[in-house]
Formats: sequence, structure tokens, C-alpha cells
Amino acid sequence: MDGFVFHVLFPLLIALAVWAGWALVRRVRERRAAWGSGLTAQARVVDAYQRVQMVNGVARRIQWHEYDFTDQAGRAVRFKETGGPASRVAGDSTLVHYAAGEPERATASEPSPGKDLVGLVFGLGVFGVGAVILLDVTIEYW
Repeated sequence: MDGFVFHVLFPLLIALAVWAGWALVRRVRERRAAWGSGLTAQARVVDAYQRVQMVNGVARRIQWHEYDFTDQAGRAVRFKETGGPASRVAGDSTLVHYAAGEPERATASEPSPGKDLVGLVFGLGVFGVGAVILLDVTIEYW
């Protein structure tokens, strides 16, 4: 059993932590690119729903919104995003920010680079410390 934990499970958890950190960095960069481009469009909320995620027996509700807008080139773009106010319902209109080369990676959240930076540092810290602890325990076992 120890072999499975230290040779399979822990390396998979380390890989998961690295992937989660990379995904976090990627999304923060996408949002910053959208905010920094200066391109905005009026979007329509196509759908608004909540998904429930169970974490240690506690239900956590995650708000999702699906938006539809027309970019600067006249293309129709649809994207989904987590977060946003629960009061935003299907049929509402809101402002979205997007980058010219990647309008499908738009964001409907207000520009808040400081908040994103704090979240990024905290997230990378948690994933990094977790990966280092798992790596240390695995190396000690070998």
C-alpha cells in the first residue's frame, strides 16, 4: 500500500497542484489582457445558473453565467464565466471586456487587477506549499 501512495498517488497530487497553478496563472493573464485591451462590448446574459460542489460534506454554490456579444469585427461570441452577481439573470445586459485576438476569453467582471494579484499569490502559495510538502514526504520515503 505504501508503494501505491508514494509512487502513484503523491506524484499525481503534485502534478495536480502544478496544473492548478498553471490554470490559475493562465486565467489571470487572460483577464488582464481583456481589461488592458480597452475593447468592450454590450453583452446579453443568455443563461444564469448555480452548480453545487460538495467539499468535505459542505455544499458550496458556484454561480455561472453565459454571455453572448458581438465583437469589434462583427463576430458573434459566446462564453461562460464563474462568479458575478447572483442578481444577474438571463436577459440582462452587461458590459464585457475582451482582447481583440481572443474574444471568447472575455470577462464580464469589473477590472480589479489588485484583487486578481492577491488571489494569484495566495493560490500559487497554497499549491506550491502543498506540492513541496508532498515532494518532501515522497523523497524521504524513497
